Amino acid sequence: MKSKLKPGPEKLLGMLCAVLVLELVPGPARADVWTFETPSENIQCTVGQEVGIQSDITCTIIERSGAPAQPRPADCSSDWGHTFSMREAGPAKVVCTKTSRNKDGFSKADYGITGKFGGFTCHSSRQGLKCTNRDGAGFFLSRKAQKVYPPSGSSTNSGK
Repeated sequence: MKSKLKPGPEKLLGMLCAVLVLELVPGPARADVWTFETPSENIQCTVGQEVGIQSDITCTIIERSGAPAQPRPADCSSDWGHTFSMREAGPAKVVCTKTSRNKDGFSKADYGITGKFGGFTCHSSRQGLKCTNRDGAGFFLSRKAQKVYPPSGSSTNSGK
């Protein structure tokens, strides 16, 4: 004989609370983040990739000299010429943001290494770090010079 017990009000309330808690707790992240730096620890990069969203890369050169890759915008009151960013498609840009001076915690991208991830290719050499996206846009970073490259086929040159 099977029991036909129905849960009491306390049991239903407990089950409802459990369902609500499960709905409020975020599910597992579907994003991946990679970090790397040059052997000198002067250039540090973070690559983010998430399902259904374009990947992005942000690289910061901690110590730099010379003129910035692009003129400082009038509305930039923070550090300029240290942080570069781009998505896997579209132009690269210089970002107006405070520069972190921390030099640890990143995986090393030894000189001579080329990495491909999240729609980007980056090559680390003794001359500097060059990263490009699928459109051919990108940037080159070294202590002495920083450049921004427009997407392939673009008639503008924001790297001068």
